[in-house]
Amino acid sequence: MRPLSPLDETDRIARARRGEIAAFSELVAHYQDRIYRFLVRMTRSQEDARELTQETFLSAYEALPRWRPDARLSTWLFRIARNQAVDRLRRAQRVEFVALDEALHEQVPADTPTPEAALQARQRIAALERALARLPVEHREILLLRDIEDMPYEDIAEVLGISLGTVKSRIARARAGLLRHMPR
Repeated sequence: MRPLSPLDETDRIARARRGEIAAFSELVAHYQDRIYRFLVRMTRSQEDARELTQETFLSAYEALPRWRPDARLSTWLFRIARNQAVDRLRRAQRVEFVALDEALHEQVPADTPTPEAALQARQRIAALERALARLPVEHREILLLRDIEDMPYEDIAEVLGISLGTVKSRIARARAGLLRHMPR
């Protein structure tokens, strides 16, 4: 899907806030893949991620009249998605993340590496996945938002409801923790 210009997004948001379902549908079409990928990584379940993606956009639609236009729509949607995922994981008493090799497998270029290189890459990804699994939830989620979703620090602060300084220090601690758990 082509990028949405800020002007187009502002127009669609205004129309959606006035009750135009088609405008909200365009916003959903623009953001649903990113939200779904984030939720798959958070819940480690495609079925849960599909359900939570729908719940995220339903919640957003219902709350759109109360949304503050000074916040970015994408940040607001990620915050709703994150809260939905954390609630679901808390209820299920499990906090896991999707295997990185599953997510990266979809992005493999046509020219595949040698079997040895592929094995080494899978081993590195498995080691990274094990290291991520050993991190506290707040460190895993912040690494997903920053390093996988490439979200700016300010947006992460908004999504997680923490200060910018806390974002920076938590990312530093999360990366240090990840390095400690990586094999040498």
